[in-house]
Amino acid sequence: MAEAADFQGTSPSPARRWLRRSGALLAGAPLLAGLLQLPLSTPSQAAERASVADATGSGTVDISLDSLSPSTPTDGDTITVSGSVTNKSRQTVTDAHVGIRVGPSLNTRSAIDTVAKRTSFQPGLDAAEVGGKYVAKVTKLASGSSQHFSISVPVKELDLGADGVYQLGVSLTGRTTAQQWDQVLGIERTFLPWQPDAADTKTRTTYLWPLISTVHLTAETGSDEQQTPVFKNDDLAAEIAPGGRLDQLLSLGSGLDVTWVLDPDLLASVDAMGGGYRIQQEDDTTVAGQNRAVANAWLNKLEKAVQNQNVVALPFADPDLASLAHHGKVVTGSLSHLKDATDVAADTVETIVHVKPSTEFAWPVDGAVDPSIVKVATSAGADKVIARSDSLRETGGLSYTPSAARPIGGGTTAVVADERLSTAFQGDMLKADNSTLAVQKFLAQSLMINLQQSDDPRSIVVAPQRMPTASQAQSMAEALRVLQQGTWSQSQGLAEAAKAKPDPGATTKVPPTSSYPSALRQRELPSKAFVRIQETQSKLDKFQLILTDESRVVTPFGRAIDRGMSVSWRGRPTEAKAFRTGVDNYLDGLMGLVHLIKKSDAKLSGRSATIPVTVQNNLVQGVDHLVLRLTSGQPTRLKIGNGPYQSIQVAGEHSQSVKFTTSTKANGPVKVTAQLYTEDGQPYGDAVSFEVKVTEITSTVMLVIGGGVLLLVLAGFRMYTQRKRAAARQAEGEPENGHEAGGVRKDTDGTVDTEHTEDSEHGPERASGSESGADDPEQPSDPTPDTASENADPSGTGERVDR
Repeated sequence: MAEAADFQGTSPSPARRWLRRSGALLAGAPLLAGLLQLPLSTPSQAAERASVADATGSGTVDISLDSLSPSTPTDGDTITVSGSVTNKSRQTVTDAHVGIRVGPSLNTRSAIDTVAKRTSFQPGLDAAEVGGKYVAKVTKLASGSSQHFSISVPVKELDLGADGVYQLGVSLTGRTTAQQWDQVLGIERTFLPWQPDAADTKTRTTYLWPLISTVHLTAETGSDEQQTPVFKNDDLAAEIAPGGRLDQLLSLGSGLDVTWVLDPDLLASVDAMGGGYRIQQEDDTTVAGQNRAVANAWLNKLEKAVQNQNVVALPFADPDLASLAHHGKVVTGSLSHLKDATDVAADTVETIVHVKPSTEFAWPVDGAVDPSIVKVATSAGADKVIARSDSLRETGGLSYTPSAARPIGGGTTAVVADERLSTAFQGDMLKADNSTLAVQKFLAQSLMINLQQSDDPRSIVVAPQRMPTASQAQSMAEALRVLQQGTWSQSQGLAEAAKAKPDPGATTKVPPTSSYPSALRQRELPSKAFVRIQETQSKLDKFQLILTDESRVVTPFGRAIDRGMSVSWRGRPTEAKAFRTGVDNYLDGLMGLVHLIKKSDAKLSGRSATIPVTVQNNLVQGVDHLVLRLTSGQPTRLKIGNGPYQSIQVAGEHSQSVKFTTSTKANGPVKVTAQLYTEDGQPYGDAVSFEVKVTEITSTVMLVIGGGVLLLVLAGFRMYTQRKRAAARQAEGEPENGHEAGGVRKDTDGTVDTEHTEDSEHGPERASGSESGADDPEQPSDPTPDTASENADPSGTGERVDR
């Protein structure tokens, strides 16, 4: 921010220090005038200086500056510089010593950058050694060997002037076997912030402290009542265990005045682990996790740390806003996931750690913005976007670093983090010298901002990397401890920084899309990632319609979909694709547990029949709101009855058979298809097809069947009339000894025997017992014959004959 035009301001110093330093300058003036009158150096002296420069450029000795204490000294302090020197050449170094060089003060932020980039000794730019007893002797340093050193110098011996940033060099001067004269064989530079007294106006500094991790939870849960979560691995347990990355971040941040930036997914994952969890294995089995106590201890520690602190909640799983803007918004429905992730964020944080976070901030990767990113970032309700000064660059020629807050239109505020301060600890901080140099440079840049001339107090925001390592977090914490105990800065929350009065001359124009860094664009999630996410969401929408308890599925899969577009997948395209595919496949598997059972081919004979179809539900919960349809491939041959649609309701781990009535009109094979549908008409699952062979009913068969039916009817009518006559005879008082009038005897088995009788009313013909009279129907008044007529023919079946 306006670094190219930085001007140093000065803070007033006490009169005592001013008089002392002024006196020193006046006393040195005659000496300086005398030196100017000395003759020019001899050729041999010039050659010596040239050799010194040449030796320095070769990098014969590497100097590691492991510690500088105190980082920001005051009057009366003693500075201690410790480190090591390593001979990188093939020659032995002899008669050497390590000394301290405190150079002139720097007047701009850009000057700090320039000094930090210099690697060789440059006479005139690098000051003379403090010398005297404030050196460390190195008698002999063989090739490849190292030696530790420590030098302590009272501040008064450094002759520091006005408040400012001074370059501090640590050099080794000595000889080699090839060059037997004194020369600077190596130098390391750092910075010494000098502000012994409190500044009249302090910079308000906001430091974001992110607790963010990669994706750990899968969409899979157990079928038990608790829905035991399943983790991809146990890496999260290692991060939150004592000494782990997240444990150290939490411990270090607890002692600082920072704004906590939380990913609700991290909290939800640790909370799920604390209730019992399982870990996925390579063979798709799961084993029980063993770190419940670790998870609960970390959450308890976090809850205590964030009470009464500034807390910002990112959308759930920290979605990649730039990827959504550049690739996701063209996929219908993608932006709805961002809204869902934002809505659930506050509830998640408040439920788990019992603080109400702010959800009004969006944080694109590295603070890089363009109009499309701003539009997407604010589409879910956020009205403040955390940008960075290397993206929202200053163009107004300000002579100072402006405050972070900038109105960029549409009611949106860009909170512009300082790029130099935000990237100060992105390197390898495992090495002590890297950490020391980073801390000193951070403090120097912070002091230089405060020394710049400005009419109003300024609010500066520092947004470090999203997932700092443990060593980076330690360096960040060390710098913050010094800064917050120092004399030129005071802490401020992010919400207050966003409300600060903007500088009138600060830029408010969002850079065009073409200026978005190509290195960041190459690591974005591709469009096909959002296509897969939306396909999974469509399946989930269909699945939840049939469930009696949709929360068991919608919640875990909804959160898994959010995780599929997390920033943490950047640079890991293979793992990201595998995760999204796994979520989609697992959902397919669950949906497939509700299905139609395959049918074998059937054979129908007759004009009507029923066809059973079975629906199987292997879920632990019941399903409802399903419709089963049976479709005939040839309705003219096989017609499904009046109800081709039937509603389905199946309890968990049960099946249900549904019968459809059919009617046939012709013989031959017919393809029949059964398909499940949701109530809104969407097909559900795979259709089941089978063949029905219809056998046509022929006319001959119909005549035979009809004749049989007719005979049965006639026989029944005959039996009815005979029984009626028998009942009438009994009513007239005929004998009950088993012989009824007319020669009819009723056996005990209900069979009626009929004998020939002689009828006097019919004359001699009847009396002669002719065959013609034997078949005439009997009348109730016929007399009973004394002797039955004889018949030599065998008796009929079922008859009883009295002989």
